[in-house]
Parts: sequence; structure tokens; C-alpha cells
Amino acid sequence: MAHLQAVRNTLQPQQNDYSQLTTYFDPHSQTSWGYMHSEPRPCFTPTLLQELLSWCHSVASQIDDPKQPDVRYMVTASSHPDVFNYGGDLNRFADLIAAGDRDRLSQYAKACIEPLYLNAVHLNRPVLKTISLVQGDALGGGFECALSGNVLIAERGTKLGFPEILFNLFPGMGALSLLGRRVGFQKAENIILSGRLYLAEELHALGVVDVLAEPGEGEQAVHDYIRREARARNGAFALRCAREEIQPIAYAELMRIADIWVDAALRLEPKDLRMMERLITRQSGKADSTEASHALRA
Repeated sequence: MAHLQAVRNTLQPQQNDYSQLTTYFDPHSQTSWGYMHSEPRPCFTPTLLQELLSWCHSVASQIDDPKQPDVRYMVTASSHPDVFNYGGDLNRFADLIAAGDRDRLSQYAKACIEPLYLNAVHLNRPVLKTISLVQGDALGGGFECALSGNVLIAERGTKLGFPEILFNLFPGMGALSLLGRRVGFQKAENIILSGRLYLAEELHALGVVDVLAEPGEGEQAVHDYIRREARARNGAFALRCAREEIQPIAYAELMRIADIWVDAALRLEPKDLRMMERLITRQSGKADSTEASHALRA
């Protein structure tokens, strides 16, 4: 944590009204950093989703404004110790499913997809590359968020996976679209249906994680990646453009799959919701104990 704070001390805090997202700008590497810290759980609350979307628009505006410093990289990370993000707001899911509220479930799904899509298509600005920095558990929607980066950097020992199948659902906000484009759709389906958590080392071997970093060295790995790419930036960006011609990500595709997810969520039975509640309890307990442990060490 001391190394992480030392890195942040070199950056310029950006003024905004965010309460669950802290952003910084590094003019030297032309990089915008965003650290998530949602409450009361490290998941995608409506507040965090709105702030992520606002950050996307802010970075796009900075790129478009010739009077402001350019932005070449956008890094999504987390301030929560040992947790990148636990994904969907399961408490909200359970309440809306129990109420049969399709409209609000659809609204939440769209709120998840909008910043994820913009991250995946690098805000539709060819000059920009998005990076996901995973320094802790990334589950469900947290894993989807990580996959939406053009580059996924993860520290060794971190765990990523889709537990949704454990409560009879599937990750419907980009998992199959994003993971399938990295490892093939049959392998992606197997990963999703397994419900297991994978170590970053395993996912690196599969081609899901692009860069492995040592524990506590994630920010440095981002800086090293940017420095290496500078030697062949033109070729790397042209290659990305070619890949996107072959495998484009469509907003309409993500939304159609989200509709399938909403329908599936509304078919969940009481036993499935009880399993969801147990997962909420385990994740909340782990987050609380982790934060307490780091506070004691500090």
C-alpha cells in the first residue's frame, strides 16, 4: 500500500464531485487514472456506475479540447485493499427480482453496459488505449469490467471469475462478448459455466490477462507497459484497429444479451435467491475483514 500511495503522490488529483471514484491525471505519460471505492460493498452501485460514465465523458472531452493536455491512456483500478470489484449489486438484484421489477433491472443492466462499452471501444477515440489494473478479486461484473479494457494487467495471486452460475444465472453484461473474443466462445462458455475463480497466472496462460505483475507492483507494471509501447506505438495502435475491424464490439449486441439476462434473472427461484444472499454475506464479510486487516497494519 505504501508503494501504491507513493505512485499516486506523483499524479495530479482531478477536481470533480465523485464520491465513489477518485481520478488522477499524469501529464508526463498522458494517463488518466480512476480508482473505484464504492460503498458499502466494493460492487457496482448506481452511484459508481454514474461516476464511471461521467469520467468517460470527461476524458473524451479532454481529448477533444485542443487547449487541454491530451490523454493517451485511461486506467481503471480500485482503492479497495485486495478487491478490484465484486460485480453487480446483488442486494439490489435480489430486491428487484423478488418484486418482479423488470424495468428497473433493465435500467441497471443498461447503466452497467454504458461505461463498459465506452471502455471497450476506448471512448471511440483512436488516440486512446484503456487499461484495467486488477490488484484484487474481480468477480462477475468486476471481471467483465476488467475484460473491457484494451489491456488487462493483473497482479499474481489475484482471483478472477464468474460465480453467477452458482445461483443459476449467467454474467450478462459483456462476459461472453469480451471473453469470447479473447479465448474463443467455447472456452469462454466453459469458464463461465464452471463458476470457479481463476488465478491471474492461469488466465495469463490462457491469453485473458495480458500482463502479469508482482503483488504490489501493479502501478509500476502500467508505467512499464506504457514505456515499452512508446517504442512502437504507431504499429500497436494500427494492429488494434485491424483487430477491431475483424471483431467489433457492438452496443446493440451487449444490450440484447442484457435483455436475455433480465429474463433469466426474473425466472430465478427462492432457492437461487438464497444462494445469492449467501454469496453476498461471504463477500461482505471478506471485504470487511480485509479492510480491518489493512487498517491494523497501517
